[in-house]
Amino acid sequence: MNLPVVAIVGRANVGKSTLYNRLIGQRSAIVNDFAGVTRDRLYGEAEWQGKAFTLIDTGGFDFEGVDDIELQMVQQARIAEEEADVVLVIVDLMAGLVEADREVIRRLRKTGKAMLLVPNKSDCARGMDNLGQFAEMGIETLFPISAEHGIGVAELLDEITSRLPEVEEVEEDPNLIKIAVVGKPNAGKSSLVNQLLGSSRCIVSEIPGATRDAIDTQMEFDGRPFMLVDTAGIRRKGRTQSALQKFSVIMALKALDRCDIALLIVDGDTGVTDQDARIAGYAAEKGRGCIIVLNKWDTLKKSGEAFDDYVKQIKGNLKFLEYAPVVALSALTGEGVHKLLPKVLEVYEQYARKIPTSQLNICFEAAIAKNPMSSYRGKFIKMFYVTQVRSSPPLIRCFVNFPAGIHFSYKRYLTNSLRKQFGLVGTPVRLIFSGKEEEG
Repeated sequence: MNLPVVAIVGRANVGKSTLYNRLIGQRSAIVNDFAGVTRDRLYGEAEWQGKAFTLIDTGGFDFEGVDDIELQMVQQARIAEEEADVVLVIVDLMAGLVEADREVIRRLRKTGKAMLLVPNKSDCARGMDNLGQFAEMGIETLFPISAEHGIGVAELLDEITSRLPEVEEVEEDPNLIKIAVVGKPNAGKSSLVNQLLGSSRCIVSEIPGATRDAIDTQMEFDGRPFMLVDTAGIRRKGRTQSALQKFSVIMALKALDRCDIALLIVDGDTGVTDQDARIAGYAAEKGRGCIIVLNKWDTLKKSGEAFDDYVKQIKGNLKFLEYAPVVALSALTGEGVHKLLPKVLEVYEQYARKIPTSQLNICFEAAIAKNPMSSYRGKFIKMFYVTQVRSSPPLIRCFVNFPAGIHFSYKRYLTNSLRKQFGLVGTPVRLIFSGKEEEG
């Protein structure tokens, strides 16, 4: 369904993200007392009185910003305005009307968009004394609220939904493939997303940790719909002391929770680091399909070292992701990016694969005949049969007489036998062993 769009704009630190979280009913945007916390546009879905709409939270306007990332924040908010059917201008009652508020309102008036002026922090008596200042801007109706406590939010939602256009319902595509782009800060995640989308959907910056919220964007490739999630860089535990960094880690992990395929971006300049291994571990633990993306290939190949040598180095440091394919590319120039989505399709096919029970049992019988199971407490271990109980990722249940007797090394042997027989490129494979009395 193409929902109507509401954008929340305003200068930094006026409560936009707090209002966003209240309207969508969850802590999706990072909320912090530091100015400039929300940098990328953040999309969510809200509903009021049976009417749904897409909500966009934006980075704060800073018209006097001199550094590159501040200027991009202004551009992000302007893009949100262009996409929106209704724009909420959030201002701070405690601070009163300031020149930056005037500039936001002046610029929005030129767009002709439906605009609601929303003075925040109405729960403070001192703030309400400043309400008259905003009436000076000539806007007919003000909607004072407290985003933190919910005061006035219902009235605001009534007004928002009354201004939204009607939309036709469209069924969600069941073929949607969800991809999480993960990696340590400054590895090139946002640049890669921009290359895939061919737009400036995400802020790209040389500042590590520039992407703090998870950004969902839909696209289509080869007739197949994709959802791209550009995640906040996951930092070492020793460097996540601030609340902001901790939120970023949580959000990246949540992105892995709801994706099908993880793209692990490895910085070609540094190679695989301990932090890369930790991130890869998160993806593996959550059972996600995985592709290792070797970034900065345009400069690496000049060294003369072969691609296969880099793959060997990467797999040597990420032994638990031996099944993950490696794609070399340059997120900056776009070289090699065309190979990525076809590889995602290949991995997803294996991730969602369902193997017939008969074929599984033939595979396991051959593997056991070649390398028999050891005994357990003086008794032979016998496997009765095997069946796949779930896909995405493949989960195989093995019925044996002594489940506790299966050593982890033998589980690995059986898993490798499955991969040799069926491929299963890029996807984890889970084996579980259950007890069952022998029939007959």
